[in-house]
Amino acid sequence: MSEDRPTVPDDLVARLLPVVQQVMRVQDSTTGPGKGGFLARFRGDLTLPPDQVYTRLAGAFEAQGVQLVARSEGGRPAIFAVEALPVVQRSNPWINLGLFALTVFSMLLAGALYGYSGPPHLAGVLRALPSGIPFAASLLAILLAHEFGHYLAAQAHRSPVSLPYFLPFPGSAFGTLGAFIRLKRPPRNRNVLLDIGLAGPLAGLVVAIPVLLYGLSVSEVGPLPSDPAALGGLEGNSLLYLAAKWVVTGAWLPTPVSYGATPAVIYWLRYIAVGQPLPLGGTDVFLSPIAWAGWAGLLVTALNLIPAGQLDGGHLVYVLMGERAIRLWPFAVGATLLLGLVWPGWFLWAAMLFFLGRVYATPLDDLTPLTPRRRALAILGIVLFFLLLTPVPLRA
Repeated sequence: MSEDRPTVPDDLVARLLPVVQQVMRVQDSTTGPGKGGFLARFRGDLTLPPDQVYTRLAGAFEAQGVQLVARSEGGRPAIFAVEALPVVQRSNPWINLGLFALTVFSMLLAGALYGYSGPPHLAGVLRALPSGIPFAASLLAILLAHEFGHYLAAQAHRSPVSLPYFLPFPGSAFGTLGAFIRLKRPPRNRNVLLDIGLAGPLAGLVVAIPVLLYGLSVSEVGPLPSDPAALGGLEGNSLLYLAAKWVVTGAWLPTPVSYGATPAVIYWLRYIAVGQPLPLGGTDVFLSPIAWAGWAGLLVTALNLIPAGQLDGGHLVYVLMGERAIRLWPFAVGATLLLGLVWPGWFLWAAMLFFLGRVYATPLDDLTPLTPRRRALAILGIVLFFLLLTPVPLRA
C-alpha cells in the first residue's frame, strides 16, 4: 500500500457523492492516491451549466476539509477533491520597498548615463543623477501602472497576490529587469485569470503610449551618419512604435536615403524583422530620455506578452486553449531561437522558456468558459503582442 494512501479518508467519496450529485450525473467515482494527487474524483455528465458548478460545490467541499478543483479530463467533466490549500501567508512589505528603492536608484543611474558625456568616473556620474529623473520617473510610471493593474484586478476578484517585486539591474540600459507579482493561490476560473493577466499590459500601455508620444514630440529629428562606425546604437522597431513615430513626426523613421527598387512596404517589414539594411545617411529621431522610457515600456510589455508559461501572454493562450496551450511551448522556444539569429539576447529568452515555459497558471475551476467579452479581450492581447514585438530591440 502506498505511504500516501492513509491521507485519504476511507469514507471521503461516500461523503462527497451526494453533494456532487447535485450538479452531476455521476458515472464513476474514485479514491485518489493521496498526498500530492487528488483525494477523490467524480466523472459524469453535468446537470447544471458549467459556470454554476464551482459556486454550488465549493462550500461543501471546504466543510469536508478539502479543496474543490473542477476541470475536463479526457473530454469529460471531472470534479476533484484535493488537499486543502495552505493558509495564505502575509508578505513582508519591507522586501518590496527595499527592492523598489534599489530599482529607483538603478533607473536614475541608467537615465543619467543615457547621453552622459561628463568625466568617466563615479563622482561625475553621481553628480549627474538628477538628470536621470525624467527617464526614471517615466519608466517607473509605466512599470507601476503595469504591476498595479495586475494587483488591483486580483484584489477586485479577491484573489490573494503579493505586492510588486521590482528587480534592479544597475549598469543596464534601463536599470531594471522589470517587476512581477506572485499569485498566492490559483485563480478561481479562466475569466479571473484573464482579468488579472491582461490588466497589467493594458494599464501599462495606457501610460506608455502617452509617455512615448510626448517624448517623441520633444525629441530631435536629424540626419544619420554615413559611416557605420559613427552610427552608434539604434533602437528596434515594432509596428506600434513605427506608427507612433509617424503620428508625431509625419515620417517613417529611420528614413533611408533611398528605397531603391524595393517597395516601401517590403523594406519596412524587412527592417523591422532583421534591422537591415542600416539606414546610413538617412533621417531618424534621436530619442529624448522620456521617449527612451516610452520605447522601453513598449518592449517590456511585448516581452510580458510572449505566449508561454506564466508570462501574461501565457495566461492569454491558456484561457483561450486550456491545457492545449502547452502545445505552443515548442513553437515559442523555436521562434525565440530563430530570433536569436538576428539579436543574440533572444537566446537567453529561449533558454528561459525552455526551462520555465511549460508551467501555466491553471484555475481551480476550469469548467467555466470565458465570457464572449473576455474572449475578445484575450484575442486583443495576442494582437497587441504582434504589434509590440520588436525582433531586434537594440543594434550596437
